[in-house]
Amino acid sequence: MTAKKHPIFDTATTLGKFVLFLGVSAICGVLVAGLMTPAVALTGSTATSSIDFFDQIPAEMTVGAPAQSSKILASDGSELASFYNQNRTTVKLADISPFMKNAIIAIEDARYYKHGGIDTKGLMRAVASMVRGGGRQGASTITQQYVNNVIIQTYAANGEFDKIKLGGDKKIGDKVREIKLAIAMEKKYSKDDILQGYLNWVLFANGNYGVEAAASYYFGVHAKDLTLPQAALLAGVVNSPTVYDPVVNPDNAVSRRNMVLANMLDQKMIDQKQYDAAVKTRIGLKIHPNQNGCTTAARAEYFCDYVTNLIANDPRYGKTKTDRVKLLEQGGLTIKTTLDPKLQDAAQAQFANFTPMDNNPDRVGQALVTVQPKTGKILAMAQNTKLNAPKGQWSTDYNFTVDKFDKNGNSLGGSGGFDVGSTIKPFTYAEWLNSGHKINDIVNASVRKYPVGFPWRNSCGVSTGIYDNNYPGSKDLQNAEDGRYSPITAHMGLVLSLNTATVAEAAQLDMCNIQKMMTAAGIHLGADPNKPYDLSNVSSLLGSGEVAPLTMATAFATFASGGVHCDPIALVSITNSKGDKFPVPSANCRQTVKPEVAAGVVHTLQQVLVNGSGWQIPLRYHAGAKTGTTNDSQQTWTTGFTKGLVTSSWVGSPDNKNRSNNNLLIAGQRIPYVDGATYAGKAWQGYMNAIAGNYDTGAFPEPPSSMLNPVAATPPPSATKDTKDTKDTKNTPDKKDTKTPAPKDPKKKD
Repeated sequence: MTAKKHPIFDTATTLGKFVLFLGVSAICGVLVAGLMTPAVALTGSTATSSIDFFDQIPAEMTVGAPAQSSKILASDGSELASFYNQNRTTVKLADISPFMKNAIIAIEDARYYKHGGIDTKGLMRAVASMVRGGGRQGASTITQQYVNNVIIQTYAANGEFDKIKLGGDKKIGDKVREIKLAIAMEKKYSKDDILQGYLNWVLFANGNYGVEAAASYYFGVHAKDLTLPQAALLAGVVNSPTVYDPVVNPDNAVSRRNMVLANMLDQKMIDQKQYDAAVKTRIGLKIHPNQNGCTTAARAEYFCDYVTNLIANDPRYGKTKTDRVKLLEQGGLTIKTTLDPKLQDAAQAQFANFTPMDNNPDRVGQALVTVQPKTGKILAMAQNTKLNAPKGQWSTDYNFTVDKFDKNGNSLGGSGGFDVGSTIKPFTYAEWLNSGHKINDIVNASVRKYPVGFPWRNSCGVSTGIYDNNYPGSKDLQNAEDGRYSPITAHMGLVLSLNTATVAEAAQLDMCNIQKMMTAAGIHLGADPNKPYDLSNVSSLLGSGEVAPLTMATAFATFASGGVHCDPIALVSITNSKGDKFPVPSANCRQTVKPEVAAGVVHTLQQVLVNGSGWQIPLRYHAGAKTGTTNDSQQTWTTGFTKGLVTSSWVGSPDNKNRSNNNLLIAGQRIPYVDGATYAGKAWQGYMNAIAGNYDTGAFPEPPSSMLNPVAATPPPSATKDTKDTKDTKNTPDKKDTKTPAPKDPKKKD
């Protein structure tokens, strides 16, 4: 309940004003006598009571670091984005123009270097004016204003807006408290320290706190480079940032600037020639709009969003998510990331060839993500949408390339992945080699059905055996070409992406071990990174599980690096304005796949680009890849690599994951059949050819000769051959991915 004002002592009355005058006068005498000069004996009850009142006010004030903007940098040091709720970059006094220092003193506190925190002459003059009915007059020194700014902005930064008192809301006790804190501050800090603090805290309109932010916003320069007229203009703003806003009220701002210049001339800070030239100078604003958050990022806005989620989710940066977001927005962090701007720009440029922002009426999704083998560094993360697109273009908050959640269930802003089609097949092949089979062992790819009771092995769980001959609703296992149902080497089965070859391999393996191989390489479900790829269903061998493009790139990097798996990382370093370093996640690189197994997989995947499902998209470098196409071309992929880079390219339907991409407008055309090589592969090819040369493009090690020796194989036990051409649109997610011409027929399209 608000206390009622006593009618006699209401400061609106003449008597009230007189009493206030006496009280403030006595307090000022106490301050002058007791705190600004050597001890002087004071007498009289008014002075004594004033001393008691004054002594009860706390003299300590915590001046922490002001809220400072944080910035996210690419690997080359270029700025990607900044974050703040008070746009501020602190600088030392030596890095502020002398014109600025003199201008602010001239207009705000001419006796700054002569008083001890309060200007008693100015204060008494203001009180006397108020008693005479002359209205409020400014009497606050720079030190008092500094105290006031610290109090207000600290409350604002903490979200305690109800505690903020402005102007007429302040009572006599509030003003006296500010006076005492100002004097205490003068005892603790030097004049230069206080001036430096003030110039870093004060508001210069348009959300710019501190002179460095203001100089950048209004003129595109650093505070140390401000000219005389520029400094005078900014010094004039602080008295009333709304009234003297040079953007909204330029005439007011110029008038106030000229007043500042006149004061500087009177106080002999400048000469007549400087004054005359300055007042004739046009305002000359060069506005550099503030960039705040990922929606205004210079590039890679979804990567930026991913980085902010990593920080907001990690307890190393604060006990609660609120604490972490506050650190990001106020902590003055410099966050250096792994992103390579050259790769990012090249990736983003690819979309103009396929799904341009201004001509994508069918909302076909497209993404490219690149990681570096042996380091886990995310070098590029691009997609064909924006977080806040112009009207008529596609906006989405979802990052197509990353998981939906992290391992603790915190949001990463991802779409949760997409069915991967035949890009999952290399992991069955890897377990084939890992279990002792050879690259050129023969598998019976003629088998299209497996009977009820077929002994699928799955020591992790029970397989449904969806390709059992009499399983309700099951149909024949299908390849893209009718003539491809015959015994074939495991190597060529993967090169040609034969569904029947992959299932024939799995029939001789433990499904649990295939799953373990996937996990060792880094595969997990996009909706929950704690869950391994589900192989309780045989159809999952062909790509009916949803995996994020970043995960696919990281898993293929395990093969490209000789079996060394690294967790994907985006952060290189995080420091605050004091230079304190924060820990960043490690890539945790370790050997998870045998080197010879990785070499065997790479050996075969290189042939995919020569005479396999990727024959149309070769690189000019040593490279390997695997294409993938799900049922009805709902999702299409190419994930491939050189020795130095691994990129996953995806084109599909993120909004409705069951929608076909056949006959949709892509690359300015509508075609009846789209597979992994058609658009995802072409984007991968164009991008990798453009940038792969910036990293290692050397040859890969060959697998041991013992792994290459062929061993004759017999059909798996109890399997039956059935070459009946029955289409399967439900259980073979990559039924078309092997539609590959013979090497001698290069004109035939996949």
